[in-house]
Amino acid sequence: MFKQLKKTLIIAELSANHNGDFEKAKELVRQACLSLADVVKIQTYTPDTMTLNSEKDPFQVNVNEAWKGQTLQHLYQIAQTPWEWHSELEKIAKENGALFIGTPYDITSVDFLESKNCPFYKVASFEATDINLLKKIAQTKKPVVIARGMTSFEELSQAITILKESGANDIAVLHCVSAYPTKVEDLNLLTIPEIQRKFPDVVVGLSDHSLSVVSGSVGVALGAKIIERHFILSRKDGGPDAAFSLEPGEFSKMVEMIRETEKILGKPFLEAVESEKENKQFRRSLWAIKDIKKGEKFTTENIGSFRPAVGLEPKYLSEVLKKKALVDIEFGTPLSRDLF
Repeated sequence: MFKQLKKTLIIAELSANHNGDFEKAKELVRQACLSLADVVKIQTYTPDTMTLNSEKDPFQVNVNEAWKGQTLQHLYQIAQTPWEWHSELEKIAKENGALFIGTPYDITSVDFLESKNCPFYKVASFEATDINLLKKIAQTKKPVVIARGMTSFEELSQAITILKESGANDIAVLHCVSAYPTKVEDLNLLTIPEIQRKFPDVVVGLSDHSLSVVSGSVGVALGAKIIERHFILSRKDGGPDAAFSLEPGEFSKMVEMIRETEKILGKPFLEAVESEKENKQFRRSLWAIKDIKKGEKFTTENIGSFRPAVGLEPKYLSEVLKKKALVDIEFGTPLSRDLF
């Protein structure tokens, strides 16, 4: 799947941006499709499979402004996408021409998504070191996208190895900075070709939590084949992930820039393209710049290189300067081999 991509695969991540409202979730899917997402993605988990229901210090969230002041259990309660929504949301996506996938966060969510014939799987950056989950996902034999946020080279290498050894043979690695939102100066998109250099048999991409609409096209220029962004109807709606999600107009603009970047990149081509050929006439060629008598020697005083390209190419100047005119040649005559 990923290795056969003809154009950049663009994923709209809905995450918690429905704020627990099923109607809003359905509208998010519709708008993501209208914003030209190829794939609509949700997060598939239950709070109890994510964390323990505890108020002890380790379970208190003290980072990221949108998440502070609550327990992990409470955060996942308000952020979860109920599993019973899946079929209806998938139906809307398919009716609007998009794939629909989930990010599984534990073994049970993989089983659930398998029951829904999920076409491929995304491994969230926070789960990139969960060995058992990686094995379970890989054993489905489906294509796998893994975000590398926070991982060291060794951890990422380990994850890729486990996925391969467990049955995954179509793997994409998304460069990702797990900071919410991500500052543009922290994106370090030159990591994209570096991932490709270190892991030449994977497809590379970008999962971006900044608010930049430019980063996607820059990523594509650097080799990204998959772009993932969080999608929201309006950041004014608030919610756990609102601060780093793109609104429909922004997402559409990003897609437009990516598609234009693809056209600009084109393919390696060291000949003139068809649209250039009509302008080749405006190159230089050799011309008589004075009247030249029969038998007269050619010199830089009577011939020269000027536009348009009707006569001999300029590269023949040194050869012509050794010759004499066979006939009278008028000023403004393009030089050709029958004249000397």
